[in-house]
Amino acid sequence: MMANYAARRAALLAQMLPGSVAILATAPEVPRNSDCDYPYRHDSYFYYLSGFTEPDSAVALVAASATAPARAILFCRAKNTEREIWDGFRHGPEAARATFGFDEAFPIEELDVETTRLLADAPAIYYALGGSLDAQVKVWLHSVRKKARSGVTAPAMAIELNGMLDAMRLLKDPQEQDLMRRAAAISSAAHVRAMRATRPGMHEYALEAELLYEFRRSGAQFPAYSSIVASGDNACILHYSANNAVLKEGELVLIDAGCELDGYASDITRTWPVNGRFSGPQRALYELVLAAQQAALDMVRPGLPHSAIHEAAVQVLAQGMLDLKLLDREKSGGVHDVIADKAYLPFYMHGTSHWLGMDVHDVGAYRDTGAPGKPWRALAPGMVLTVEPGIYVRPGAGVPEQFWHTGIRIEDDVLVTPQGHEVFSTAPKSVAEIEQLMSQD
Repeated sequence: MMANYAARRAALLAQMLPGSVAILATAPEVPRNSDCDYPYRHDSYFYYLSGFTEPDSAVALVAASATAPARAILFCRAKNTEREIWDGFRHGPEAARATFGFDEAFPIEELDVETTRLLADAPAIYYALGGSLDAQVKVWLHSVRKKARSGVTAPAMAIELNGMLDAMRLLKDPQEQDLMRRAAAISSAAHVRAMRATRPGMHEYALEAELLYEFRRSGAQFPAYSSIVASGDNACILHYSANNAVLKEGELVLIDAGCELDGYASDITRTWPVNGRFSGPQRALYELVLAAQQAALDMVRPGLPHSAIHEAAVQVLAQGMLDLKLLDREKSGGVHDVIADKAYLPFYMHGTSHWLGMDVHDVGAYRDTGAPGKPWRALAPGMVLTVEPGIYVRPGAGVPEQFWHTGIRIEDDVLVTPQGHEVFSTAPKSVAEIEQLMSQD
């Protein structure tokens, strides 16, 4: 595994100007209250290049020049046996250097001194412009400039680092794909567990507890994001987070939840009936969303633009809204008019897909900014994304009452393969599969 991180560092160094320096730091610990921190989670960019999960750490990469080879340097906490009694194991610089494959390692307290030395006569510094290092970079550059009388020059350019890493992170290597496949399997099992546990009279948070139990018992370290457990009309709130309502007979419950495994996210949504049986109107809306998802999945293959996924889902949803009389055909016109006028937005207001990886809304441009007109980026093998159409029906004039207070979303995690795509998530999603599962004791 450490060879993967070293290969990423080498790939980044190969893109940098000779003799230039890249700096990135991990995330800080964040206090929750007076004597307690939030559970620590590393910075994704930092972890992508290092595999190192301790706080108070940074990486410096020095590109090869005509006179010196490339170097990768880690800064981390020093060994401290007393603090380890309280906080747990620390690698310390020397062990971290050997374990994680760096050329050099220093205590984090030496970051300012060593970085100032590295930046002397470097043509450029690469870092996240406008980020947490801005103030520190200013200090480093000032220190280098003070040496001008001795012939030392400071970097003449500051270059955005994250954009380069975004392009790298967008294409997942086989090991990353396998981690995400495993994360999706854990999350799929959690959704199945929640389906089996669902009963009228439960609270939403009781279902959330089922999810969290399955995540942790299967080895996932965290939820990848705050779980959405939304019953009844709560499912019409896209980022619902209270998770405290009572599940009622005759309602649907929408769960959008996924675990994070070894730094990689999953993101799955399923919607099912609280009592285990879809009503006629619920089934009609559900089958529409499922058909929209299938149309969108058919657009996940190399060479097609990312926008084709959303366009395919909207085409099916718009036609279904007319067929189910959510939209008045006389006022809205045909399906092409509905799409052109965006008349579907009251019932479907979000996109159908986003990148997935270390972050649940992962990095990477959706448009090819280097091409004229900035066309949508073409899908390529190794990309991982979600496909998640939905429909959300609130009470309104002219909206058939049998559909009111109904929110449905179906979301899967999908890898673009050379032949087409692979769906990582396996939780049941057809009406028959869901009803059969929920009918079992």
